[in-house]
Amino acid sequence: MKERVVVIDDDIEFLELIRTWLENAGYEALTAENGIEGLRRVYSSHPNLVLLDGNMPRMDGWELCRRIRDMTDIPIIMVTINGQTRDLLKGFDLGVDDYVTKPVDLNELMARIRAVLRRSQSTTRDEESSVFHGGDLVIDWKSHQIYVRGKQVKLSPTEFRVLSCLTKNQGWVVTHNQLLQKAWGADYIGDKSFVKLYVRYLRQKIERDPHKPELILTERGVGYRFSIQEKHAKA
Repeated sequence: MKERVVVIDDDIEFLELIRTWLENAGYEALTAENGIEGLRRVYSSHPNLVLLDGNMPRMDGWELCRRIRDMTDIPIIMVTINGQTRDLLKGFDLGVDDYVTKPVDLNELMARIRAVLRRSQSTTRDEESSVFHGGDLVIDWKSHQIYVRGKQVKLSPTEFRVLSCLTKNQGWVVTHNQLLQKAWGADYIGDKSFVKLYVRYLRQKIERDPHKPELILTERGVGYRFSIQEKHAKA
């Protein structure tokens, strides 16, 4: 069965161009010209990936991303003219899996689509039916539900991948590059800012005191380690 991609953009020429490239690459491509129509497309077609523009009439890409994340954790790639760091981080904060700026190199875009879909498939295959128990933290791998001190906590797909990598290597140091490769892909190797940002997000959601973490410990200059035994993180 073909993997299905929904492309949401108010540039009709761009939509048709991307549709052609996707179909030539063997994907099923569905398009929408604004955020409201795009949300309906996502809801009705259950795609494998969403490609969306940040600036659109009726509903912009940021709001659309929020609404998609409220109902599903399918991969999202944002394609927009906003290439500033604050926009990139805003996108990742909302749960975007990748971020491509216009004008788009179509060969690069297709490579990123393949990479994001591979990561998504790998995460699905790696999921276990068992439940992880670690101190205050409980993770149901199958349902992606996270509980901290008995209360359910909502994580973005990227936060979930980072936490999964750390917990599945409990007690071992996971380097910045290992976390980058697992959560974002090989294209981000060497950029530690993404890891630091998401570790901060996770600590805010799962630690009793994010400033004195007990679960996600810092190994200076190397990476992070998940521990359920130590009471205080390294400074």
